[in-house]
Amino acid sequence: MLLMKEATETRAPLPMQTVTVDAASAGSILVKRGQLLRITALEDGAVASLFGFSETEPNVHLSVHHTRVFSNSYVLGAGMRMVNNRRRPVMVLGKDSVGQHDLLLPASTSAFLEANGYAGQIGCVEALQAELQRLGRQQPKLPDPINLFMNVQLDQRGTLTPLPTTVKAGDSVTCRVVLDTVFVVATCCTGIPGNDTPGAIRLSVAEDLSDFAV
Repeated sequence: MLLMKEATETRAPLPMQTVTVDAASAGSILVKRGQLLRITALEDGAVASLFGFSETEPNVHLSVHHTRVFSNSYVLGAGMRMVNNRRRPVMVLGKDSVGQHDLLLPASTSAFLEANGYAGQIGCVEALQAELQRLGRQQPKLPDPINLFMNVQLDQRGTLTPLPTTVKAGDSVTCRVVLDTVFVVATCCTGIPGNDTPGAIRLSVAEDLSDFAV
């Protein structure tokens, strides 16, 4: 089973955690090895730019580039392992009510948004930086995100075509985490037509699927 309980050695079960990330902001949650991370859209059209950083090693982060090479795929699907920049699995995708995610586009910046008609919108990079500062984390590198719920088509000629996101409030993805990781989700404007309306996201961490309310 994709979300089968991982061995947690002598670690005692941890209480469930929930964090709400408001639209046009960023929030974070610490997930321990063996726990489940669920990311839920709280509004129609919400997109979650997901970043992950090793709890103890500042130079180690979730890497969308290594994930594509490791899995030999540009498409994030059930059973796919998302890896870090050392090619070690960080988590595996299990339950997914949407099935449309992006592994190609970088995070937006405030300057990019300003130049493309989104004046006054904060970029995902700046929101990420603010959240890392709040956590007191010094990251030597800011990686590109895994863009959950973003709908971007890649054709055989390599052309990227943004399509309107189909995510609805209540849609979610659930992953089994296999390395202790601080995850940060930015819910800011992406600057990608059809995927550019910020929406709130809920982050939930539990030991078992039965712990989630839904």
